[in-house]
Amino acid sequence: MTPTIEQAYQVCEEITRTRARNFYYGIRLLPPPKRQALCALYALSRRIDDIGDEEAPRDEKLAALTELRAQLADIDKSVDPVLVAVRDAARRYPVPMPAFDELIDGVEMDVTGRTYDTFDELVTYCRCVAGTVGRLCLGVFGSRPDPRAAQWADTLGIALQQTNILRDIREDLNAGRVYLPRRELDAFGVELTLDEHGDLVDKDGGLAAVIAACAQRARAWYAEGMRLVPLLDRRSAACTAAMAGIYRQLLARIAAEPSCVYHQRLSLSGWQKARVAAWSLIGRGL
Repeated sequence: MTPTIEQAYQVCEEITRTRARNFYYGIRLLPPPKRQALCALYALSRRIDDIGDEEAPRDEKLAALTELRAQLADIDKSVDPVLVAVRDAARRYPVPMPAFDELIDGVEMDVTGRTYDTFDELVTYCRCVAGTVGRLCLGVFGSRPDPRAAQWADTLGIALQQTNILRDIREDLNAGRVYLPRRELDAFGVELTLDEHGDLVDKDGGLAAVIAACAQRARAWYAEGMRLVPLLDRRSAACTAAMAGIYRQLLARIAAEPSCVYHQRLSLSGWQKARVAAWSLIGRGL
C-alpha cells in the first residue's frame, strides 16, 4: 500500500533523527518544508551507505546496489516510503537526482575494496560519497545566482569526507579499508597496522605527521567550500554552518593531537553540537 506523503516524510524524519549523528543538528534549523525534504534525501543516502557497510557477501551488496539503481530509475512507481518522500522532494525542489547514482558509484568502490594511490584518486571517491550530498542539499537550500554554487557545495562535502577519513582510520582498517593515499603513506614511511589491543601503531610519529598534513589540506577545502554560505538564505546558511562547524571542530581536535584517533572514534558531545548549531543560527558560526 502506498504511504501518504505525510507518512513517508515521518519515516524519513525518524531515520534522520536516529541515524544522522551530526547532520541532524543542522537540519533542525531549517523551516519544516526544507527540513522534510532534506530528511528524505538523507534517508535515501543512509540506505545506500548502509548497503556498503552491512555484513554480507560482496556479490549480494553489489546486487542490492544495482537493484536500488533500478528503483531510482523507476521512482514514480515506488511505494517505498523513503522513495515516495524523495520523489515528492524532487518535485518541490530542483534536486539533482543523478547525484544518487554517483553516491552508489562511491559505495561500490567501498564494496569492491578499492584503494587510492594519490590524493586526486581519493578526491574522486570523496566526490561520489560526499560531494554528491553537498549538491543534493544545495538543491533543497537554493541559492543566489552564482555559477560556482554547486562547485562550492561539492567542495564542502569533500572537506567533510576528508575529516571522516581521518577520524575513522582505525575503524576503517579494522574493516579492511584504507583511504589515506598510498603514496602519502609511503612518503612518511607508514604502514598502517593495529596492535594487540586493536589500536593504531605509530612507533616513529610518521602516522601523526601524515594526519597533520592531511588535516592542513582539509582546512583549505573547508575554506573554499564555505564560500557557498553567503549565497544561502539565513536558515539554510545556518544549517550548512552547523554541519560544517561540527566537522571542523573534529578536524581541529585531530590536527592538534593526531594520536587521539589511534584508539577511539572521536566525536563531539551533544551539548557541543547544540552549541555549534545555536551559534550558526545567530550568525557566529558563519
